[in-house]
Amino acid sequence: MERLREEVYQANMELRDCGLVTATFGNVSGIDRSNQVVAIKPSGVPYGELSPQKMVLVDLEYNVLGGELNPSSDTRTHVMLYRAFKEIGAVVHTHSTCATAWAQAMKPLPCFGTTHADIFYGEVPCTAVMRDDQISRDYEEETAVQILETFKHYDYNQIPGVLVACHGPFAWGQTPHKAVYHSLMLETIAETAILSLNIDPGLKAIKRSLLDKHFLRKHGANAYYGQTGKE
Repeated sequence: MERLREEVYQANMELRDCGLVTATFGNVSGIDRSNQVVAIKPSGVPYGELSPQKMVLVDLEYNVLGGELNPSSDTRTHVMLYRAFKEIGAVVHTHSTCATAWAQAMKPLPCFGTTHADIFYGEVPCTAVMRDDQISRDYEEETAVQILETFKHYDYNQIPGVLVACHGPFAWGQTPHKAVYHSLMLETIAETAILSLNIDPGLKAIKRSLLDKHFLRKHGANAYYGQTGKE
């Protein structure tokens, strides 16, 4: 558990250092699958006051496993994603500027170029707007419901992120560091997409052959990008 807390703490610091969070917005969690325990940033605690020991441990029934701090208000969203996406090891939520702009516009993020295609195998989807009856129930659980409903039509391994309509982005990965990387890349492609549309408002998505080439050379069965056995 101490190693998990350390990894999640470092990832939260990385989130701050990448400029993906403002004030106390945003959080990273990680899961120990063997023990079914999640470590997550405490709610509302400034990043400068965090430490590995302040990462809050919860089980998959939302029970806090000791300590005096409350877990992130987004904990139920994270936990439901862990239950559904069995191969992920970490979840990130931010309100980063450009990805949030797409979420507020309630638009999926098209794949306009190879930078996007290197990470996401096609558009990054945007969920439906949450209904009033959902808002009146458990809001954080219903946020996950919106994401999971969207991913009935997408592969969470090939699209490691989502835009929650009117809210902001979530991303995930096999490790806390990788999930932060996906969150950073989501913000980067959201920004470049806005700039590209300013140049050409009628811009179309990348052609399929280029999308396939760039994604599969990194993530396909015969991937050859990078060093063997290394990130």
